[in-house]
Amino acid sequence: MRVFDAHCDMLYKLWRDPSIDAYEDPSLHVSISKLKAMNKPIQCFAIFVPNDVPFVNRLAVAHAQINLFYQKVLKKYPEVKLIKTKSDLLNLAENEIGAILTLEGCDAIGDQLEHLEILYQLGVRSVGLTWNFANLVADGAHEKRNGGLTNFGREVVHYLNDQRLWTDLSHASERSFWEALDLAEYPIASHSNAHKLCAHVRNLKDEQIVALFKKKGIIGVTFVPFFTTNSQGPKMSDVLKHVDYLCALGGENNIGFGSDFDGIDETIPGLNEYSCYYDFVNQLLNYYPQRVVKKFVYQNFIDHLSY
Repeated sequence: MRVFDAHCDMLYKLWRDPSIDAYEDPSLHVSISKLKAMNKPIQCFAIFVPNDVPFVNRLAVAHAQINLFYQKVLKKYPEVKLIKTKSDLLNLAENEIGAILTLEGCDAIGDQLEHLEILYQLGVRSVGLTWNFANLVADGAHEKRNGGLTNFGREVVHYLNDQRLWTDLSHASERSFWEALDLAEYPIASHSNAHKLCAHVRNLKDEQIVALFKKKGIIGVTFVPFFTTNSQGPKMSDVLKHVDYLCALGGENNIGFGSDFDGIDETIPGLNEYSCYYDFVNQLLNYYPQRVVKKFVYQNFIDHLSY
């Protein structure tokens, strides 16, 4: 069964340590060799600029990660195809891997829409407004003031609508979530879980989830241990509980997966790297019909591509 994973941080790891071999380095949760073992997978590769980078250097770091993607992934492994349109995805050959560039937080663009336009030209097709803290677009989930979108942030969402790109609401503050959801025509939450099952600030409350579903948005259930359970020792079954809970909220056609592989130091046993999707899919098949599992692991995200 094909897999669409809406979030990984391989590019961040490659930027932090350029000596890492993207093909099969053991430090990577997601590697080219692991992706090749799947049947035409689609992997979203996040551009993530951490807070320890000075503000004036953040755009350069985003560009550096994109350059690493082009040089160390696309150039070296021609079977990896950059997805810029839905047609690109649908025309993948059997031995090919689809790769979608995403932006995790708009810190890199400052207050200049043309910076986002350049990232779009380079292949970015999904844009997260924030990463936990405030930037010039919106407040993040860890900002205590819980501010919303700035005027510039509203411009950003309108630009994403015009390009038919995903507005990613994972990491947004609650107020930013609601204000962006009101404007966004193509909203997703690429890697978030249900707050009801795990009361972490990064997870979405029931009313947020239902509203996202009503706008035909997707939530990517994530494998981050501390987004999965309030208890010690998270298990694969705890991830399945989030899937079940989201189904109960009416999300059969709005559930996907965003592992956050390579963006986490700790993993859930049985979900510690990309090849674990094999066992995970088999676990899903124990509880849901194959047609429904196909929606979860691949089809729902594909059906919501609009560009």
